[in-house]
Amino acid sequence: MKYAFIGTGSMAAAIIRGMVAGGVAPGDILAFNRTREKADALANELGISVCNTLEVAAQAGAIVLATTPQSFADILPRVGRAMRTDALVMSIAAGYGIAAIREGIGRDAGIIRIMPNVNANVCASTTGYVTSASITAAQLDAFHFAFGKIGELIELDESEFETFSAIAGCGVAYVYMFIDAMARAGLRNGLSKQKALSIAASAVMGSAKLVSESGMHPYALIDSVTTPGGTTIEGVLTLQRCGFESAVHAAIQASIDKELGMK
Repeated sequence: MKYAFIGTGSMAAAIIRGMVAGGVAPGDILAFNRTREKADALANELGISVCNTLEVAAQAGAIVLATTPQSFADILPRVGRAMRTDALVMSIAAGYGIAAIREGIGRDAGIIRIMPNVNANVCASTTGYVTSASITAAQLDAFHFAFGKIGELIELDESEFETFSAIAGCGVAYVYMFIDAMARAGLRNGLSKQKALSIAASAVMGSAKLVSESGMHPYALIDSVTTPGGTTIEGVLTLQRCGFESAVHAAIQASIDKELGMK
């Protein structure tokens, strides 16, 4: 199976890097980008192939639509005219549901709407997906083979997609902000920035692993590391007093509202 990426921006590049790192043969990955230099750079880095036109890329067995949603009005009809009748169409664009993609390409097809995150670079994406009713078992296998290489896959109802995107897609940026904020606090108190970043990133990775594997509620874990009159409870109460949790809730809701407004 050949996987053709139409668009090679930062998210597509992260997915391609993760696929290659996970064992997908570079020769099975094709790329087309309106600005060819981006696709050429990935080809030089990873050994994938570059297509001269969108129409050539769209003849692959699996097509990954990785351009901006604003370009879909032009791109989808061109893909629909060029694609094979048995092609799998995957999209990572925000705001475009299964029905809109089907209408855009002008034909029924096996379609998968996907939301990975940039952690695909290190094969640690949390990737949500929803499939069209016409998806075949072979197409689903092709999707799992490629996207299973870049991290965890979570099947969704399409009604859950915007919330998932806000938490797993946008939310990684909020986690990066938290890591950087802890590191800057360390810098303020005498640590080098690199040492502080390493400490903060390691603490976040370990905390996430414990939440995932222990089965304990996060607040039970908070209670387990706070002691009466101690340093941790002082910091936790300060975060609450400064609106930490409500700020996170507001950020997630703002991301959901933004994507809903793109429909």
